[in-house]
Amino acid sequence: MTTRPAPRHPDIDVRPITEADVPDWTRALHTGFLRSPAPTQEEIDSRTGYLLAHRTQGAFDAGRCVATFRSFDQRLTVPGGTQVPADAISNVAVTATHRRRGLLTRMMTADLTAARDRGDVAATLIAAEYQIYGRYGFGPATWTTEWTIDVPRAGLDPRWSAPEDGGRIDLVDGADVRKTGPELHERLRRVQPGAVSRDERWWQVNTGVIHLDPTPWAEPFYALYRSPSGEPEGLVAYLCDDTWHDKQPHDTAQVQWLIATTPDAERALWHHLCSIDWVTRVRTGRRAPDDLVPLHLPNPRAAKATTHADWLWVRILDVVRALEARAYDGEGALVLEVADAAGLAGGRYRLEAAADGASCTPTGESAELTLDIADLATLWLGDESAVRLAALGRVREEREGAAHVADALLRTSRRPWCPDMF
Repeated sequence: MTTRPAPRHPDIDVRPITEADVPDWTRALHTGFLRSPAPTQEEIDSRTGYLLAHRTQGAFDAGRCVATFRSFDQRLTVPGGTQVPADAISNVAVTATHRRRGLLTRMMTADLTAARDRGDVAATLIAAEYQIYGRYGFGPATWTTEWTIDVPRAGLDPRWSAPEDGGRIDLVDGADVRKTGPELHERLRRVQPGAVSRDERWWQVNTGVIHLDPTPWAEPFYALYRSPSGEPEGLVAYLCDDTWHDKQPHDTAQVQWLIATTPDAERALWHHLCSIDWVTRVRTGRRAPDDLVPLHLPNPRAAKATTHADWLWVRILDVVRALEARAYDGEGALVLEVADAAGLAGGRYRLEAAADGASCTPTGESAELTLDIADLATLWLGDESAVRLAALGRVREEREGAAHVADALLRTSRRPWCPDMF
């Protein structure tokens, strides 16, 4: 997608923020996301050191912050388990009074250029709106699905009380989660394409140690699964409401996040959630589109997909390293013509892939498949089909059958998934 030149407003100062800017920057962020524009002092104090330690930009008009942007270091898992350095982008907001003045383009261009020069393989973000980020070379690389389980129709044994495999489930507290959760997540992340790193702050925010939301913190339930040998293999955080009709319970368990490093752990945690007294519905939270949760139920129809949408967006900054980092199940070669309007990562490359590794090199050979950098990002983690994109006119075969070759090389047997919001 071609990026149209943005109108220039040199009187608006786009720059890294200082400590003195944090209150005004936070107000602009709240305004952009339609929250109360008056942040609490507790939030300002909490954000100050965190924001200044990262790559935080603001746009200032007559000294007032009117746009926000932040990025930070991240590790992204690609097919095969390699973790590549990524530039994670978040907190992007432009005040309604200052739209269409090129402020996001200025901040994005500075950030992506610095990320490329720093050696990041890709940039990542979770897009609030679909139409915004394609023009900056981002493509949707993973999708997410949420199911709502009708527990009475699921067909599970209502007397279920413990995993059949001899493992056990215990309710734990936030301190236990901060101790056990990071290592569990690392084990999942090492094998899950699309997963991203979590820092210590993530665990503090998600267990209530740090609370930025103006609404009171609601402590979730935490359930930990241990294998028969006592090894932690799964952890889930969930909230329950208290809803009754006609003297009958109709409670919903809302999963906030669930980590499972084995199928036994995953099955046991879903069965636990569906066995809680008074719970008649379980909302699974954001899962991979091909998650096994419906098939863990005797009646998969009891799990209805209630949300399905794009999730992690990726912008490739180094084509060679991106294609060489991931694993390939098939063997073959393909010459790609990659268009990049921003001039960050375009060119013609020859990809040679096999089960024992891949090489990607600039080449002068004739292109076999032509595509935009955003569409390469959509294909990179293995979720999308080049044949489908060709049918949509988003990639062009210069040699007949090249899209099928791309699919044979790039697509994965399980879909990539990013469990995180950032």
